[in-house]
Amino acid sequence: MLKGKVAVVTGSTSGIGLGIARQLAAAGADLMLNGFGDAAAIEALRKELAATHGVRVAYSAADLSKPEQATGLVESALKELGSVDVLVNNAGIQHVAPVHEFPLERWDALIAINLSAVFLTTRAALPGMFKRKWGRIINIASVHGLVASVDKSAYVASKHGVIGLTKAVALETATTGITCNAICPGWVLTPLVQKQIDALGEREKLDPEAAKNALLAEKQPSLDFATPEQLGGLAVFLCSDHAAQLTGASLPMDGGWLAR
Repeated sequence: MLKGKVAVVTGSTSGIGLGIARQLAAAGADLMLNGFGDAAAIEALRKELAATHGVRVAYSAADLSKPEQATGLVESALKELGSVDVLVNNAGIQHVAPVHEFPLERWDALIAINLSAVFLTTRAALPGMFKRKWGRIINIASVHGLVASVDKSAYVASKHGVIGLTKAVALETATTGITCNAICPGWVLTPLVQKQIDALGEREKLDPEAAKNALLAEKQPSLDFATPEQLGGLAVFLCSDHAAQLTGASLPMDGGWLAR
């Protein structure tokens, strides 16, 4: 479905971003990966994705906290792969603290990566999408773009901002063949979250299933995680012709979190 298209996925060397990148590659898209990690491991991943799916795969180590590098990520994709047809803004960071104790430097870093970088990559990618009269911008927000939790002021503010930006871009591109939507995950099973489950189980002397349920019970009624692959499947759908009139939406994948 996406053969001949190029997808840029930020924060795609692991976790949700990698799950989305895999699904886009399986649909035929060439990829620009982005993220941090061991250089040899990332190169092995790049080669594996290219060989498995028969697509071109490039990599950029752009630091999205730096405006010139966020813009440069799109420029690198244009130079190496020829276009940016699908932009997935996934990269994000978290810090937890009460508002009155929240470190200023952590606030600035969260807003820079979680929100400002989304604006910058979108701004850089849109001219080419306008020229080709087709594009898909998919912002990985969060249920915290729609509701709040304590001690997460910067994350909640940034993700609410992403949803507002998504709506504004959708309106500005509504007649152009470009769509812009936000996916709003709840708890997602990633290696980082698995470590939290393991630590909780060890601390509370719970078996793995009980530890998982304890982590999920407060927020996610399904008592199960969304997976990066499921989020990738939704991203592929948003790139399809079936989703051509779906724009400006915030789509939860949260196991019923927001239904409470």
